[in-house]
Amino acid sequence: MVRKLLYLVDSGLYFRKDIMKPAPLKDVIKKEYVKCAKDPVYFMKKYCVVQHPMKGKVPFHLYEYQEKSLQTFEEHRFNIILKARQLGLSTLTAGYSLWMMTFHADKNILVIATKQDTAKNLVTKVRVMHANLPSWLKQKCTEDNKLSLRYSNGSQVKAVSSGEDSGRSEALSLLILDEAAFIDKIEPIWAAASQTLSTGGQCIALSTPNGIGNWFHKTWVGAEDGTNDWNFIRLHWNLHPERDDEWREEQNRLLGPSLAAQECDCDFLTSGQNVIDGVILEEYRQTHVQDPLEKRGIDSCFWVWQPANYTKDYILCADVSRGDGSDFSAFHIMDVETMEQVAEYKGKISTKDFGNLLVNTATEYNNALLVVENNNIGWAALQQCIDRGYENLFYMSKDLKYVDTQHQITNRYRNQDRNMVAGFSMTMKTRPLVVAKLEEYFREKSVIVRSNRLIDELFVFIYNNNKAEAMQGYNDDLVMSFAFTLWVRDTALRLRNEGIDLQRRTLSGVSSQMIPQKPTNENNSWEWDVKGKKESLDWLIK
Repeated sequence: MVRKLLYLVDSGLYFRKDIMKPAPLKDVIKKEYVKCAKDPVYFMKKYCVVQHPMKGKVPFHLYEYQEKSLQTFEEHRFNIILKARQLGLSTLTAGYSLWMMTFHADKNILVIATKQDTAKNLVTKVRVMHANLPSWLKQKCTEDNKLSLRYSNGSQVKAVSSGEDSGRSEALSLLILDEAAFIDKIEPIWAAASQTLSTGGQCIALSTPNGIGNWFHKTWVGAEDGTNDWNFIRLHWNLHPERDDEWREEQNRLLGPSLAAQECDCDFLTSGQNVIDGVILEEYRQTHVQDPLEKRGIDSCFWVWQPANYTKDYILCADVSRGDGSDFSAFHIMDVETMEQVAEYKGKISTKDFGNLLVNTATEYNNALLVVENNNIGWAALQQCIDRGYENLFYMSKDLKYVDTQHQITNRYRNQDRNMVAGFSMTMKTRPLVVAKLEEYFREKSVIVRSNRLIDELFVFIYNNNKAEAMQGYNDDLVMSFAFTLWVRDTALRLRNEGIDLQRRTLSGVSSQMIPQKPTNENNSWEWDVKGKKESLDWLIK
């Protein structure tokens, strides 16, 4: 009894001034229990401990921003937290989970993170706090393992890694999305989990930023704009009382400016490993993007900004879907001279119908140079273009030494040269070249983009282990078709000019072996005096 009274005194539970006449222990515990049940902030500050990497188990002393965040959890069902690194928000949500399980029966809490270990760490924090509660607060465990903790009152917390089935078919009281901006396939996860929260469940999505255009960013923007049901909480690095400008400068040295901006400044635009700078993309969205003049098709997937102009040259580049339903067929039409996007398609369509659409559209746009990616199922759409006899079809050499345009290689030559292949081949060799060309054009702002759909895809087009691709759960069909549009246009014109220069040098050599006579073409026209007669040599370079 003496030991228990001393504990009560040390913990602040003993509230009688007269130490010789303590209140009955049962009453003290009852009042304290009720106080903890009503106030999660009090509960966590008073009784929760955390595992410090250097000091071991220490009391969880909440900072002011943590207290305010905890109070907000109770006031709103959906909370999205944009945070700097190492602010203790994962620990805070662990404490909130423990409080909910301890004082409420039949609460089902699910933690989802991009990796199972990350989700497991949060459950471990709950377990450490539970193990160090006083006996009169501690619930009886019926299940205790690395990935879950279950109480006899029916409440539990469980950790899972991201997957399309995560959170499906479970009635959830609280869903925690830890580092939500980095979770793979989070959109279908949220679509499934949100249904399980429809009876009043809560969600806490917390993360550092990871670029623009992903689910976390869109949800945050919607919360700021008031267009969704989420409450937003921004936690900047300087909220931590132990951090100052010197600390921030040290993060720049340790992480580099870009990663430090992501981890410390809550800056979406400078965060992530986007192929195209987010600042440039946002500028494009504000200055170039326009609503299309018309949307064609039953599904309105074909967007047109400029109708065909028969005085202009166009290029049409198409990316054919794999056919597994996970991606889209897409194409762009670009004015070759002005580098302006004039039309775009993104939809799900059979390869045969897509091939017919390509031929019809390319024909409409002044017999545009038609470029079709020939990888895998792309051949089915490409073959449809060949079968219909489309003349201005793109061919390339297998060794990339030359690229076909209508003015370079005749149909007869195409059929005879086995080194030529119809369509564009996206390979390990060509992909880096294509992506580099995409980045170059946007960096130099030398291309005009009208499509908001394309800009959205570019925001989630990132470097993943040095490979440029869409974030998990997103598509890059518009991006890649646009990228090799730029590459083909640029490369074809360059190689064509190189070919003309070579032909001109060849013609100069031929002329030197003719009857010596000074040419009369001072203006560099292709007319030469041969035996006193004017002869045009234009046919040699057509």
